[in-house]
Amino acid sequence: MSLNPPITDWRGRTVWLIGASSGIGRATASALHAHGASVIVSARNTDALEAFAALHPGARAMPLDAGDAQAVKDAVHSIVSSGALDCVMYCAGHYREMTAPKMDLADMLRHVQVNYVGALHVLDAVLPYFLARSAGHISLVGSVAGYRGLPKSLAYGPTKAALVNLAETLYLDLRDAHIGVSLISPGFVDTPLTAQNQFAMPALISPEQAAQEILGGWSRGEFEIHFPKRFSFWMKLLQLLPYRLSFAAIRRFTRL
Repeated sequence: MSLNPPITDWRGRTVWLIGASSGIGRATASALHAHGASVIVSARNTDALEAFAALHPGARAMPLDAGDAQAVKDAVHSIVSSGALDCVMYCAGHYREMTAPKMDLADMLRHVQVNYVGALHVLDAVLPYFLARSAGHISLVGSVAGYRGLPKSLAYGPTKAALVNLAETLYLDLRDAHIGVSLISPGFVDTPLTAQNQFAMPALISPEQAAQEILGGWSRGEFEIHFPKRFSFWMKLLQLLPYRLSFAAIRRFTRL
């Protein structure tokens, strides 16, 4: 049984993607455009957004810093004043490796601002609109790094764990209001963020492959869309293990 209404036909639907200048967000916007959706792409990189719009006729570039709550509200007002908004995907992200002995508070707060607070700004702006319509879909891009504490993920992992809990709570609160909620939990995807990793990334996939996984999950009405399964299932297994075993497994796997 589907947890969300399956979305199989994107024609006539308007989708707003925040964090779509590169990586998973850009690839998903491109895939949605190819399936007939009206796509609005936002990020801080204006040049990248305009380049996307030039390659995807009909797409709308809307430069935005999701950390600016008023700017997000203004963006939503601009979107809905010219037509319906059917789906919002928050995929803005910030990532730097960090360990406790080298804790950098300023960068930790930057992770919180981009990865979590920006999502709250978007929710604050779109929820009244979706609730008034009794329709809409909210999709938050988390990470398998949010499943358990991981080495070198002192700043990044907790923000993704927060998104997991946020998405779960939103789903329970909004299901009776006919608003879909989905959580996207990628493993390693070849993006500008993961390019900084200095280790071999297991089951690495392309942003285009990630986009197809996401559209497939939406078409099946899934709540959590996690991929690639050959990696994400192992990460989910860690959630089920007692700490004594999960800590040992993580240390053995990462060699850290």
